[in-house]
Amino acid sequence: MTQNIKMTKIPEHVTIIMDGNGRWAKRRGLERLEGHKAGVESVREAAEFAAENGIKFLSLFAFSEENWNRPQSEINGLMELMIDAIISEKKTLIDNKIKFRVVGDKSRLTDTLNAKIDEIEKITSVNNHLTLIVFLSYSGKWDILQAARKYAHMIDDGTATLDVPLTNELMDSLLSTHGIPDPDLLIRTSGEQRISNYLLWQCAYTEFYFTDILWPDFRKNDFKRAIDTFSERERRYGKTGEQINKIK
Repeated sequence: MTQNIKMTKIPEHVTIIMDGNGRWAKRRGLERLEGHKAGVESVREAAEFAAENGIKFLSLFAFSEENWNRPQSEINGLMELMIDAIISEKKTLIDNKIKFRVVGDKSRLTDTLNAKIDEIEKITSVNNHLTLIVFLSYSGKWDILQAARKYAHMIDDGTATLDVPLTNELMDSLLSTHGIPDPDLLIRTSGEQRISNYLLWQCAYTEFYFTDILWPDFRKNDFKRAIDTFSERERRYGKTGEQINKIK
């Protein structure tokens, strides 16, 4: 069990760009896939930390649309790793009342992986302690484009009209993340300081935290450090500090 955080500012939704698996492996003279395998333990620790400290949504950027351009051998290995991880963690998810969800362009995933995803999503759908979201075959631009296509279809079939403006709320409902609150905090490991086409719409007011730690080395104390930093920040959402203080 980790130390208690400053409980006044626990983020509802934390999202993590899990970066640095390949570099972790390279530094040890290992194949890149070994870095991804080592990163599974970091996923387990992050989920435990979130559950222990009242974080309601934890999302992980596991595989982007751009990652499909990687060597086929690495892609195949990653798909097998994801299947194995889902199977091995099933009991843990159920026992700890964790809801599991995958978001992304599932049409590009293998039938076997999709079947395992469907199974675990169904089994854990009633859980409410923590929602663990894995983004697979996802990109922010893809998400916005698929939402725009949905809206165009609504215009075509008459369920929406151009007389009624496209609002933020309607756009939210068309995104693949519908029902998931926007992230309060985005953590990226490995020292890179960009969001790499991830949750472009949803991160409009998200706080960013960057760390040099490579993902396979990321542990609960590192997660706590990110939350402590988040707790010290004042989120204004376009307002002045004086306006925020009046609301308080």
